Amino acid sequence: MSSDWIRVLALISVFAAVLLAVEVLVTAVSTSRSKGRAINLRLRMINSGRSREETLNLLRRRDNSVPDTLPAWLIGPARRFEKMVMAAGITTATSQLMIGLLLAPFVLLGIMVLVLLALGSPMNMGRLLLLATISGLVGLALPLYVLSFRATRMRKKMEEQFPVALDVFVRGLRAGHPVAAALDLLTVEMPDPIGSQFGLVVDEVTYGADLRDALHNMAERWDLDDMRMFVVSLAVQSETGGNLAEILENLSKVIRDRASMMMKVRALSSEGRMTSYMLTALPILTFLLLFTANPRFFLDVADSRAFVPGFVGLAVLYTIGFVMIRRMVDLKV
Repeated sequence: MSSDWIRVLALISVFAAVLLAVEVLVTAVSTSRSKGRAINLRLRMINSGRSREETLNLLRRRDNSVPDTLPAWLIGPARRFEKMVMAAGITTATSQLMIGLLLAPFVLLGIMVLVLLALGSPMNMGRLLLLATISGLVGLALPLYVLSFRATRMRKKMEEQFPVALDVFVRGLRAGHPVAAALDLLTVEMPDPIGSQFGLVVDEVTYGADLRDALHNMAERWDLDDMRMFVVSLAVQSETGGNLAEILENLSKVIRDRASMMMKVRALSSEGRMTSYMLTALPILTFLLLFTANPRFFLDVADSRAFVPGFVGLAVLYTIGFVMIRRMVDLKV
């Protein structure tokens, strides 16, 4: 056999080996993802060896709540931050997250100042203000945006899953299951986030809480009107009687109609919302990218006496524009 044929066979073998390796990798990734969707966070935590009580406390953040030693003016923002962290599905203690977010900008600022001083660059008020702004954007604003984005996405997913969960609950009731058993069915059939949340309800009832109180707590944690209507429906049915399956089936239809109307409103306002996103994110992204590509461009401008008042005025105008744009596109249905 000639050397050319040997080379061709070698190339074909290498191509086949690479193709087989990619196929195995893609199959493994898709299988792991499908398995990850089949169960929720609560079941994964229990399967890893945690007790139901420990899982309940972690997901409800009962032991990770806002410290009581905070000043009064920080309690409100800390509570909102805790709700956002809970919706994002993070089990780290709130105090640790707050300390990390508060220290990160100062650490970044110290590192950048030390680097500039080590390079022999002078430090003045303008440069310090510029570096402090960059540190705040990277160390505080960016992590908060990621947490907020994840919490918003989980809340929207919760709204989308809730009518499906009601349908599963109704089918369980019509199959003859009691309310508690129908709820327990949701904990193993529904993925995150709603599967874990109904699992918390079942665990609370198991440890002695009233069913309506547990469902009310879930509705308050996620601040969803659909859940509040579900709790009211259960409360009214338990006091007056009636066909619970039919009531919840009608409620599911109402929720889907509301969601359809919301989607129409979002479609009609999509241009304005996208414009607001671009006008909000573009100045910050441009600023960070330009500073990363050419720090000397901003550092030289920071030496000017007009930099500090001009930069502060620009930040104030940007904040005013941000608030006005958010109010313009924040539509209530």
